[in-house]
Formats: sequence, C-alpha cells, structure tokens
Amino acid sequence: MRSHSPGVGDLSGSQARRIALAAQGFIDRRPAGEPTRTHLKRVVDRTRLLQMDSVNILARAHYLPAFSRLGSYDPDLLDRVAWRPTARRPRLLVEYWAHEAALIPVDDWPLFGWRMDEYRDGRYRHTREILQRNRSQANDVLAVITESGPMMPRDIEAVLGVVRSKSERGSWWTRGEVKHLCEALFASGTLSAVRSEHFHRFYDLAERVVGPERLSVTVDRRDAHRELVARAAAAHGIATVADLADYYRLKAAEVREVVTDLVDVGVVQPVTVEGWDETGYLHRDARVPKTVDASALLSPFDPLVFFRPRTQRLFGFHYRIEIYVPAHKRIHGYYVLPYLMGEDLVARVDLKADRAAGVLRVLSAHVEPGVDRVEVARSLTADLAKLAHWRGLSAVDVIDKGELGPHLRAAATQ
Repeated sequence: MRSHSPGVGDLSGSQARRIALAAQGFIDRRPAGEPTRTHLKRVVDRTRLLQMDSVNILARAHYLPAFSRLGSYDPDLLDRVAWRPTARRPRLLVEYWAHEAALIPVDDWPLFGWRMDEYRDGRYRHTREILQRNRSQANDVLAVITESGPMMPRDIEAVLGVVRSKSERGSWWTRGEVKHLCEALFASGTLSAVRSEHFHRFYDLAERVVGPERLSVTVDRRDAHRELVARAAAAHGIATVADLADYYRLKAAEVREVVTDLVDVGVVQPVTVEGWDETGYLHRDARVPKTVDASALLSPFDPLVFFRPRTQRLFGFHYRIEIYVPAHKRIHGYYVLPYLMGEDLVARVDLKADRAAGVLRVLSAHVEPGVDRVEVARSLTADLAKLAHWRGLSAVDVIDKGELGPHLRAAATQ
C-alpha cells in the first residue's frame, strides 16, 4: 500500500483517521501463515500496551487486539511472551498499571518508576490503610515469596497460618489482607506477577520477573513522562493532549510540560485537523495511506477505541461499554464490539462465546447511519466466521435484534 509523509498544515478528518489506523497497525500486511512471536511483537511495537480485563464472555481483552490486526493466532503465543519465557525466548511483556492494568514491553518498566514511587503504599486508599497497619506482615509476605517463588495470596496465607472467617471466600470483593498487601507491593514495583492459564495472578519478586538490570535503571520523572508521551504519540499517529494523556493515564498538565520538548526536537509537530477543537500533534513517523483496506472486530479495550472522546472525534462513533449498565437499560448490549470497515467504524455487535454449544452468539447487531447495510453485513459475516473459528466455535448464530440483524442472517445463508 502506497503512503506518503505528511507535512505541517491542515489535515482532513479522513486523513486523521487513516493516520491513526496506520499507526495502530491496521495497514500492516497480515501473516501469510501462522502468526509468530515476531508478528506479535510487531503488534505490540505499534500499540505499546495491551489493556487487560478479566471479562471472558468472548475472550479476555488482552488477546483481542492481536486478533484484530493479525487474524487467527494461538493465544498461547501471548501467554508465552508475557508469562512463560525461556532462555531462548525471553520475556517481551510484563504487567503493570499503564492504561489501567496492562501488559507493557518489559523494557519500558523503568519508565514507570515515578508511578511506583507514587504508589509506594498502594494504589487505592483501602489498600494503603491495610499496608500502613501491617508493615511487618508485608515483610512476611515478601519473605515467603522470596523463599518459595511465585504464589497466589491464598497460598501465602496458608504458609503464614492466616485463617479466614467462613464468610470470606477470597474473591475480588472479599479479599483478605494478604491480597491487599500483595497489591500494594505490586503497585510499588516491589512485586511483579505472572498469570496462570486460568488468569490467576501469581506474585513474584520484581527482580525475578523483570530482571535486576531493569530494576537498577532510574529515570527522572520528567524524562519518563517525555518518553511515555513520545510512545503515545507514535501509537496514535495524530493526537490531542487529552489523547496523549489518556494513553498512559498521565495528567494533561504533565503532557503539556513535555510536549513542547518533543516539538522542539521534531518528534511531533502541531497541526490542525478538520473538526477538532484542539491542536493535533502529528508524530514524525506518521503515515497517511491513500486508503485503508481493513476490516476488524475491536475489543471494547482496544487502544484504537479505549479513549471514548477520541473515538467520537476520529470516527464520529459514540461508544460506551454497557457491562455495568442494568440489562433493561442497555442500548446495544453487554459486550459490544465496534466493527471497523475501511477507515470507518460502521457497526457494533453484542457477542457471546457459547462454549458449551460451540456457537458464537450475535445477541444484537447495529449499524451506523448512512452505510450500506448489505455490504456491511457481507463483510461482517465473514469476520464473525473467522472470530468463531479462532475461539474454537463451530457456528455463528445471529439473533434477530438490531437493524443489522436481518441482513446478517440473510448474508449467512448466501
């Protein structure tokens, strides 16, 4: 696909969309065969992070961005680069608080030292309170992990002789104090974590997960912010200050402090974008492809759409996740994925993997105004079949709900 480098000046909304899609890897050539570690690394080099979420009604959030960009791949590939490294194939990703809980390149760990300092007693008030009154127990937790290796909190409790009351079952909502201590030590960077195949978090010493060579690196707060904003700018291609701030959950004031540095050295340049009320910052490596020939179902937590104001500004697509909305008040559904076709978000579908029946359920399907419903349905039907195959499901069942539903059912019979 031919593209050219943009210069300083006004950009159209269409150009901004194509820049953003190129920066996120949607114009990269898909693998001819089975995707490899190299292909997955290319995706992460584009996105710089993979947001994590435990909801598994379709697939956990961190697995979906690679599927959207590579097509069908083995999810175990991601598990290996994050949680099961070997001497020949070292760790590529590590978990930390970036854009919420996220997998980040392990080499980016030192860039979050300032955040670990801020979270030295924990990220949340309740956790901080527990740590402050249980310093000695926190040391006991570290001693157990140091001696025994990666452990879940309940196993640490067993070693320490902690007995729960019968009303506590150890879930996220009734966590014991050991869990809170592990969370505080994780937030401070003292502990890191690996995950099991069932997504259980096992805490371990950060130096054993990340490597002592990375823990020994100290990056000044402003320098770290500058580097993180540069990474966010590259991942966006074109972005406002608000976009850049959201990517790694920085404050807008912190971004403004360093974005002028990036302008001065030519990493980004300010531009105006049609329809944008704020200045856009264009990364020096941004490309403006003449067209975008892509179609993809996107996770609600995909970096392309996880900042909803940017999604609205770029695509004119009003998107809200409705997981926490009571069922009778939902407009589009529980786990709704936007559908990318070309350079536009043209539809949204509420999906559920019915693993017992081996079926991908399309619980509702809605289309954006002004698009060709038949064309969208034809393209989406093919992509739903690919998604079902990737999830190990043998069929797609479309429930006739939403204005696109009948067209999807018709396309499925052709």
